[in-house]
Amino acid sequence: MNYLVAVLPDRIQVESAYLALERDGIKSTILGRGYKTADEFGLIDPNYQAKKQVRLMSIWLIPFGFLGGLGFNLITRLDTFPWAGQIGNAIIGAILGAIGGAMGSVVAGGGVGLIVGGGDALPYRNRLDAGKYLIVVQGSDSLTREATRILRQFDPENMQGYTDPSGVQ
Repeated sequence: MNYLVAVLPDRIQVESAYLALERDGIKSTILGRGYKTADEFGLIDPNYQAKKQVRLMSIWLIPFGFLGGLGFNLITRLDTFPWAGQIGNAIIGAILGAIGGAMGSVVAGGGVGLIVGGGDALPYRNRLDAGKYLIVVQGSDSLTREATRILRQFDPENMQGYTDPSGVQ
């Protein structure tokens, strides 16, 4: 399944584009004020997904890091902090391991994308928040090529094609 997403500045242009596509038998969806929202269409919020994944990873990685830090300290018998004694060093090692696990959950869970931003969903959501409109065409490669030809007439601010990686038609 292929997707074509075009950003148009106002309601009149997006409705004209929708009607032009409809005249050629191409079904499309409008996103924006008065039409479908990003959530209704299924445009995922990358921040929500990243936070959810970080939480899921932290359930496993923080305890694993704690036990790893404790085990490493007990096996090597490092005396990093002489004032803490052997038990104190083991506890400090375990806490540092847990901190390492928390940092690992951010990296492995996609928190880097949360921090620096990532994916195309966020820019599209920002454009919707700014009062712009999206028109989305779903279909075969030939259908999206035909839709691209039609939509270029309306001078969209941005037009991007995507291919569903699952390959499901």
